[in-house]
Amino acid sequence: MSDSTNDLSDDLNAMLDDAKDNARKAGDKISQKAQEFSKEAKDFSRDAKKAAEDFSHEAEEVFSDGKNVAIIAHITIIGWIIAFIMNGKNKTEFGAFYIRQMLGLGLVGLILGWIPGINLLVGLVLIIAWLMSLMSALSGEMKPTFLFGKQFQEWFKSL
Repeated sequence: MSDSTNDLSDDLNAMLDDAKDNARKAGDKISQKAQEFSKEAKDFSRDAKKAAEDFSHEAEEVFSDGKNVAIIAHITIIGWIIAFIMNGKNKTEFGAFYIRQMLGLGLVGLILGWIPGINLLVGLVLIIAWLMSLMSALSGEMKPTFLFGKQFQEWFKSL
């Protein structure tokens, strides 16, 4: 072989060696970055798990508190449904008391609200009963409404 062929062969070998070295360095760098990423992912996972556990414990405290259920039961029909579901998972007497009260007030309003002539008066009386019931729930007392509160407790005792 001639010198130019040897020089060309040496140049190609040098270029291949440089390419191998660069590929090895790149592989090492990728491996190092992957290890760093893996460590960060594990840290993030651990932190997320702890945050989820903390949230779970706080949610259990809120759901187990009958006062929260009682207050939520006073917030429209959707609130009543949410309170009913919450109380079903972790039943408290306080929450159930106000779920029954609000169901009774809602049914009275639904039935008597359709009667012409008295519907305005019924609405006003129901708003007053609702406010008094909400005030009792906020203060932590189980006071039946002045209308049919005791009957609501008897009629809906299965709730």
